[in-house]
Amino acid sequence: MEQVGKRWRGQVAVVCTLCAMFGFLSLPGISYLNRGNSWKTLYLWIFIPTIPYCASVFFFVHESPRWLFVRGRKEEAISTLKAISPTNDKTKNLIMALSSVAVLEQESRNVDTFAAFRLLFQRKWALRRLSTLLFMVCGIGTVYYGMPLSLGNLSFNLYLSSALNALAELPSLIIISLVVDRFNRKSLLLFFNMLGGICSILCVVKGKVFTRIQIGLELVAFSSTAVAFAVAHIYSIELFPTSVRNSVLSLTRQSIVLGGVFSPVLVAAGRRNDFLSYGVFGLVVIFCGLFVVLLPETKGKKLCDTMDEEESKEGSAFHGTNCA
Repeated sequence: MEQVGKRWRGQVAVVCTLCAMFGFLSLPGISYLNRGNSWKTLYLWIFIPTIPYCASVFFFVHESPRWLFVRGRKEEAISTLKAISPTNDKTKNLIMALSSVAVLEQESRNVDTFAAFRLLFQRKWALRRLSTLLFMVCGIGTVYYGMPLSLGNLSFNLYLSSALNALAELPSLIIISLVVDRFNRKSLLLFFNMLGGICSILCVVKGKVFTRIQIGLELVAFSSTAVAFAVAHIYSIELFPTSVRNSVLSLTRQSIVLGGVFSPVLVAAGRRNDFLSYGVFGLVVIFCGLFVVLLPETKGKKLCDTMDEEESKEGSAFHGTNCA
């Protein structure tokens, strides 16, 4: 996403999520075909597709020019820009401008593995922003990974409900593509976290009418959480500068997975009491989603490269200016 401008960041994220959806959708089919085999055989079939993926990454994916430049590898950044950009006057002017610019300060060129983490913990605003972000996405991860696991607690065919759950991400992608450039990141996260949480809580309501629409409520809840999941990834990229962005994104991902760690416990508890799965999922995603109000808005803003630049942008935001 660092290789495209702010106009296309949302669309790139949608394409990435679409590919993940197809992978998710393949799992019920692979599982059904291997239903009589050992789990080891299932793992083997899941592992095989990663081989061509790794090969394609190695041969076809370019390193981010922005990341290369802030690391002081200016020549590599220029070479990558030439490889991925169309040959026109705008590209030539950009390359000429980069060639004449000195590499950024030592903050960005520090190659120490833990340098980015030190930067995040040394700046109070960065630590506060990071802590809020991680807490919010942990709640999203609990629901995103927990709902597919808890499908066995519903009175529906497991394979069919799993396939429907995977397909539920398709409308979420359509929704993202329509709204990602029209509404603020904070508004999207707040709305879809609330919607997902309410529908998840309604899944545990008893009665004939609610029992019939239970799977529909579950699909709406999961689809809403999938939207929040995708927007949270875009948001985490835009909240921090290039010098620490990779580290922040990896921490965000780990926090999402950490939320998923609690999911099996809640699913197991939900076999005895429905509220301990879907009810708790709903409360968690609503409560954690509220923390987005403590974060700044990033829609339409250019990405910064250093911590000092990000601080300068936030300081000048009150005067209506963005970083270059």
